[in-house]
Amino acid sequence: MAQAKTDAFPADLVILAQAARALAHPGRLQILATLAARRGCVCGDLVQELPLAQSTVSQHLKELKEAGLVRGEIEGPRTCYCVDPETLEKVRQGFAGLFAGLGCCGPQEEH
Repeated sequence: MAQAKTDAFPADLVILAQAARALAHPGRLQILATLAARRGCVCGDLVQELPLAQSTVSQHLKELKEAGLVRGEIEGPRTCYCVDPETLEKVRQGFAGLFAGLGCCGPQEEH
């Protein structure tokens, strides 16, 4: 069986790439910001706060959940979503580590 191309990379970079993909939409960033500010939310409440249709919000929540950035708990007929602080911290540390050095150019001097 052929090996997936992502299998050739370290697992932490694959996870970081999955998170980056999930974060690469302003609607998903707004959902995360809303959940973080409210420390929990019901999907219907999100629809009232965003300029997106219910189905679109649900799809974005699915993407965020698959990336591990959001958790959802069923409470009766509703699902309550919240930010996964552990995963967000790992992503934050991953990006911080990725860009920790100045790179090859360093600070530019004015001439």
